Parts: sequence; C-alpha cells; structure tokens
Amino acid sequence: MFNHKQTEYDAIIIGSGFGGSMVAHVLVNAGKKVLMLERGDWVPRGEHNWADDASIDLTPYYSKEIPYRVLAGGNNKIMGAYTCVGGPSVFYGGVSMRLREPDFEVAPEIMEDSNARWPYKYADLEAFYCQAEQILGIAGEPGDPTEPNRSQSFPQKLGKLSETSKMIGKAAEDLGYQPFRLPLAINYDEQNGQARCIACTTCDTFACAIQAKNDLATRVLPQLVENGLEIKPNTIAIKLKTEKERITQVDCFDKKAKEKISYYAKLVILSAGSLASPHLLLASGLEQLNPGGDVVGRYLTRHCNAIAFGLFPKRPDPNNEFHKQLGIHDFYFGHSSIKSPKGKLGSMQQLQTPPIGLVKGMLPKPIGKLAALFVPYLTGLIVLAEDQPKYENHLALDRSKSDRFGLPQLQITHHHTKRDYAAREALLKKAKGILKKAGAVLFYKHKIKTFSHAVGTVRMGENPESSALDPYCQFRGIDNLFVVDGSFMPTSGGLNPSLTISANALRVGRHILKNRIC
Repeated sequence: MFNHKQTEYDAIIIGSGFGGSMVAHVLVNAGKKVLMLERGDWVPRGEHNWADDASIDLTPYYSKEIPYRVLAGGNNKIMGAYTCVGGPSVFYGGVSMRLREPDFEVAPEIMEDSNARWPYKYADLEAFYCQAEQILGIAGEPGDPTEPNRSQSFPQKLGKLSETSKMIGKAAEDLGYQPFRLPLAINYDEQNGQARCIACTTCDTFACAIQAKNDLATRVLPQLVENGLEIKPNTIAIKLKTEKERITQVDCFDKKAKEKISYYAKLVILSAGSLASPHLLLASGLEQLNPGGDVVGRYLTRHCNAIAFGLFPKRPDPNNEFHKQLGIHDFYFGHSSIKSPKGKLGSMQQLQTPPIGLVKGMLPKPIGKLAALFVPYLTGLIVLAEDQPKYENHLALDRSKSDRFGLPQLQITHHHTKRDYAAREALLKKAKGILKKAGAVLFYKHKIKTFSHAVGTVRMGENPESSALDPYCQFRGIDNLFVVDGSFMPTSGGLNPSLTISANALRVGRHILKNRIC
C-alpha cells in the first residue's frame, strides 16, 4: 500500500545531478513549489574525506542496492550507481567543458546510420553555457585551440600551475602541441565566503573535505533549499503512473521510513541519469506511449576512455599537490600525423596520480600492496574518444527479477566499435609520446569500463520516430514529462558532459516557464 501525500507540487524533479539541479534553479527562483527526489543521501564533509578509503568506489555512495546486470561492456557482471545529493558532481574532478561548435553538426564518421541529430546549434546553447558557468563558478582562461565562441569570460581565474603540470605542459609544447588550462568547477576566490582550494590531492573521485569544489551539494542546492526547494533524500522513484497522456503520480519508496509513498505534481522532470532514467521509463511502460519509444534505452554512448600512465625515475609530483590542470585538444578533430581513423577523435586531459587507497582497495591484497609502492612515481593522461551511437548498445529489463524496491532488473549490453577503439588507440599513442618526452621510462594502459560518462539513452531530436524527446526534452506522448540528464544527448562529443547537461537544463527550464507548463 502507498501512503498518498496530498500536497501537490508545481514540479517534481527526480534526481539531484546537473540536469535536475539546473532546472530546479530556474523553477525555484521563479517562485515554483518544487520537490526533488534523490535516491542517495547528503555526503558529510570533513577530514574523513581525505582518507585513503574515501574515493567514491570505496564508499557507500557507490551503491548496488539497485543492481545493474552487465551482459557486455562493464568492469563487473553486477554494477552499481553513484547515489548522493548532488549526484556524481560531489565526487567528480570539476572539469567543465563546452562542446565544440562542430559537435552539434552532422559528423558522418561518428553518426553513420544512427539517425542521431542535434535539433539545435551551438549558438542556441551559448548563453546557457555562460549562465551555467556563472552558477557553478567555473575558473578558466583562454588558450584552448578548439574552444568555441563565447560571449562572456570565465567568472573565476585559475589557481597556480603545479610542478607536475609544468613538466607535462613543456613536454607537449616541445612536441609542437598546444596544452591549455582546463576549466574547473573549483573555488579560488578568497572574497566569496566559500573555502578556497588548498590544492590537495583528494579531489577527483573524492568529496571535497573543505567544500572548495563547486559541486551541486555545495554551490547550488543549499541556496535553492533556502529559497523553498524541498529535497527528499533516500527516496527512490519506482513508477510513473499515467492517465490521458499525463503523469498523474510518482510512486516512490522511502528508504528511511521503509514505506511506499506517492507524490503529485503538475509537471515531472526526470533527471536520474542515463541508466536510471530509462530504467524508470521502461519499468513504467512509458515507451509504449511514445512514437519514438523504440529508442528508449538504446544508443548508449559512454566515450571510449583509457588512461596512459607513465612511470618516472623520480616522483613526478614532488609537492604532493593537485595537478589535474591541463588539456590537449590538438587531435580533437583529427590530426595530419594520424592516418586512421580520419575525422573526429576526442580529447586528452591530465589526470591526478591515482589514490593509493583506491589502488589497494581495487586490487587483490598482495598485488595492491605491491602496486601501491609504485603509485607515487606515476602520472598520467586520460583520453576521451568520442564513440559511435549504436542501436544494439542498449538497456533492457528482466522482469523475472526485481530488487527489494520492486524495480525489474536492468540489463546493460554495450560493445565499442572498431572505430571507437581505433580512435582511443590513436590518442593513447600520442599521450604515451608526451609522457615519454616528459621523462617516463615505463608505461601502462588502463582501460576504463565504467558508465560515468553515459549519455544518449533517451535522446532528443526533430524526428518523432527516431527520438524519444522533442527539441526541448519533452517526452513524446506525455504532456507533462521532461528528461534532462545526459540521456538527452544524441552524441557524446569528446568531452566531459556535465556543462552541456547543465546548459541544456537551463534552456529547458526557461522553456517551461515561458510556455507556462507549470
């Protein structure tokens, strides 16, 4: 039995990540009564966040309480999800990049027969990119050779460059490349009342102990709560019920109260992530009401990622400081020295030396202890190759199995294409060359098989038969349902998706207000 809450909200937002938080920013500041449902909890901040075992995969915030069965493409047969207030932003590295202008155009070598098409241009999103950068307090500076046109400068200046970054930057320049400073959602301002970054090494994959990282739970959501946003943590949406082409109620499970609850609103905004959102849509049977319902859960893209690590004779990070600071985009659209594959490839970014605790925790005990001895002599570059959207890369339900909340089990099938792998290998070869020039003597390639950059599973478009969302992310066939997490993206580009998700959500929020949808 469900406990029916009688309060009717203007909007219910499912998920507190970038999409949900940015739509909330628009609606709450316009005076709307908004309820946000989040399956995870708030992450406490303090000295414990600096501990070796505080990296996300070793914490309770990587949860398998809703287990995803991976049939192909993951790092385990059963995988979980990152669940907390603020979503993955709490543990991310802060890199905040705009897609390039050509990323919104047709690239045949990427799109092939997928019918993936962006229904708008970069220029249509540019003002919202600016707004997102202001809200998140992005620190940055000019220098990216592929950076698209911008109408506003970055709201913050970056901190000083680490010795490790200077070493990598010089090596890249000596090879004729154009390294640049990565834009970061990190606070370097001493005047705004927020803690200033102290350049510690526990940033990427860690919650910030002093709240100097501008994650959503630090920078955005507390202010919205003061302005009237109601957040229900530890609450899992398990079904969206419909009547006459409208969502009439959201059925949930409250993990703390251990009861089923139903909530009501004029508008429902789904932003649970590119795995959880299609999971809920399919579990609710909503693809049957959508003329493009066949693509719900399909065309899963995630980047084809890997890390090139270099082992140095001396510690590359002598000062033990933050050094995820440089990007290299000389190969983003291809390069004359790369014969195959032709066309778009992707990006390369400096990576923080991996946490010793994570190395120990993820490897068998004897191997982990031995490997940890070499960690201080490593530094690396991560490559993000843009992957091709393929129909067969998909999510499906196994209705014969359910979790303890009543959701049918989600199954994931994903295979990278030959072109995906070729693009990744081309970028890795260049990354290895930079590390060698910097002084590395041995090299290790670590393939990434997580779904942290997953997008595309409820994609937008102009064609109602090949896209589940219209150009403003309204779910076709349902008048009061929008989807604003990364699943809306027709293609992945070759960059971290968080800023694009944020900008698009601001765009959708404005559309909702302008058209008085709630």
